[in-house]
Amino acid sequence: MTGQLPFPRQHARTQRFTLGAPRGYAISPDGTRVVFIRSGDGTDRTQQLWVLDLGTGREFTAAEPRALLAGAEEELSAEERARRERTRDGSAGIVGYAVDAAVELAAFALSGRLFVSELRAGTARELPARGPVVDPRPSPDGRHVAYAAAGELRVTPADGGDGGEGDRALAQPDGPEVTWGLAEFIAAEEMGRHRGFWWSPQSDRLLAARVDNAPVQRWWIADPAHPDRAPAEVAYPAAGTANAEVTLALLGLDGSRTDVTWDHDRFPYLARVHWSASGPPLLLVQSRDQRTQHYLTVDTETGATRTVHSEEDATWVELFPGVPAWTPDGKLVRITDEGGVRRLFAGDRPLSSAPLHVRAVLDIGDDDVLFSASGDDMHDIGVYRARYEGGCERVGQRPYPTVSSAVRGGRVAVLSQACLERPGTRVEVVGLGADGAERALAAIGSYAEEPRLTARPRLVRAGEREIPCAVLLPDGYTEGDGPLPVLMDPYGGPHGQRVVAAHNAHLTSQWFADQGFAVIVADGRGTPGRSPAWEKSVSRTIADVTLEDQVDALQALAGRFPLDLGRVAIRGWSFGGYLAALGALRRPDVFHAAVVGAPVTDLRLYDTHYQERYLSHPDEEPAAYAANSLVTDEGLSGAAQPHRPMLIVHGLADDNVVVAHSLRLSSALLAAGRPHEVLPLSGVTHMTPQEQVAENLLLLQVDFLKRSLGMV
Repeated sequence: MTGQLPFPRQHARTQRFTLGAPRGYAISPDGTRVVFIRSGDGTDRTQQLWVLDLGTGREFTAAEPRALLAGAEEELSAEERARRERTRDGSAGIVGYAVDAAVELAAFALSGRLFVSELRAGTARELPARGPVVDPRPSPDGRHVAYAAAGELRVTPADGGDGGEGDRALAQPDGPEVTWGLAEFIAAEEMGRHRGFWWSPQSDRLLAARVDNAPVQRWWIADPAHPDRAPAEVAYPAAGTANAEVTLALLGLDGSRTDVTWDHDRFPYLARVHWSASGPPLLLVQSRDQRTQHYLTVDTETGATRTVHSEEDATWVELFPGVPAWTPDGKLVRITDEGGVRRLFAGDRPLSSAPLHVRAVLDIGDDDVLFSASGDDMHDIGVYRARYEGGCERVGQRPYPTVSSAVRGGRVAVLSQACLERPGTRVEVVGLGADGAERALAAIGSYAEEPRLTARPRLVRAGEREIPCAVLLPDGYTEGDGPLPVLMDPYGGPHGQRVVAAHNAHLTSQWFADQGFAVIVADGRGTPGRSPAWEKSVSRTIADVTLEDQVDALQALAGRFPLDLGRVAIRGWSFGGYLAALGALRRPDVFHAAVVGAPVTDLRLYDTHYQERYLSHPDEEPAAYAANSLVTDEGLSGAAQPHRPMLIVHGLADDNVVVAHSLRLSSALLAAGRPHEVLPLSGVTHMTPQEQVAENLLLLQVDFLKRSLGMV
């Protein structure tokens, strides 16, 4: 137990209080069992596969990695490491699994080996397979398991070959940089597509992605702490350079292959694939500038595609989880920005309306669509049911606000709800009647640890634009204590909402507040959850807009909270690190110190799909790239005087925001005669799950901030 440890150590050891919490649910269609993964306690990294029997209320393990590996340490292939980095998963064991249609059989990989679990019996066994196995998935009928390995897409009988069939390849690479059945870097990092193959509903064939990385430029990531090791070669599609070539083919278990055709030159991005019994295979493809996307159906006999819907936007078209998909009667389900509102559609009929801002589709049922959305309060994220015949209602217990999500199977749903009043997430299994009635069936226990501190954010809006903010003051602060040094603690950019109605989301900010700061988290323009216009207002001017909102939020809150505007610092990681550096360099009249973690500094060095969405192609908009970057070939971009202290932190093994970003910033600062501190993290990627690294990063940041603001 870590109950007596200081918060930084507890926060690090529990991986931000995520270990021991259940996740990754699947529900049997007959409503009798729920499958999920969970580690053994709040500091155990090894995830196990669990089953909740709703008839008896009993939870039992269906697969225990330590037993299956006979106590051996887990060994990850390069492909599996990349998958976990893309999903930001720092745990171990069974971090993901897939099930058949009846949720009788689960498949998963451990140490590159293939395992299946019979979920009713709670037993697990290894299947013979050619490794290292990545992303195994049972066929809907449970008779086969397909998986990716060494560039191939393979299939093996779920009974281990007792029926006479054996493990075999359905597709093999036809080039040194070709893989089958895996998502390419851009799809996994930026599009939210982590799969590369999909079973047919009839279990007789698969739709598989062929990825050729040959056109993608090569970067090399070295480990300076181990000069005896060769640098790792990475295919990285930086803005303006070539992407991987992605195509699809229908692969039959009988050995047949039918290539799927569409206009790849016009629509090179394969963003989504959906294949269900309710219609033909459905693809969502995007143009490179992401201003046009087409919904395509696939003729499974010929591979030809047909456009069933298209969308255009002068800024960009957004991608959403859970769509596109079919209703049971064959209507296209999509989320679309229309009339200033993000709405849910089934066919041409809208199922939602303002003020709901739809975020994701969670399930499509016979009578309704289950989806997540926020309303006038962006921090309140709820689960809703929209009926095909009309009517929309919220699911889950009141009072609100919460941050909620759900998984549904038949009439049973697993509802996860976090709120400000208690730590962690409450997970309940509920029955959802056709008439809208909810019935509590069970609760799924969490082994996650209780944080040693209590977050006390005040959620407010600031300034004329009503910027959503969380303000946190030290524990025990009274008005007589006087104004406090300020720490702005944003992410502040696309796809990163920080101001939410969830207790654990504010724990780190509260810890910084307890060190003597007034901490402000501001979700300015570009952050999700408010409106399409709010998110898309950063197009071409992402630096100016996001920085302006941090400044405006700070100044607007100064009249309402005890803020010492003569001592203001800003910290952040990734986009937040970029924003922190912008503050110190371009607004030193406001910000007096910055902690800059893993920043993108030269925007030409970040990937195609992300960077070109906001700034267009660098050959078309070179001035926009220069104006929004922290550094250019000429040095610092837009830096003002006076110089402010800056601590730059970066993982040397980061393959997403490579350390070249921080090194170029440091070189430009040195050339300009600006003192700064650099903290290189050996062996660390874009996430920092290592316990000692995560703990000491918090402590070192506080030390730097207090020194820089004259607090010591």
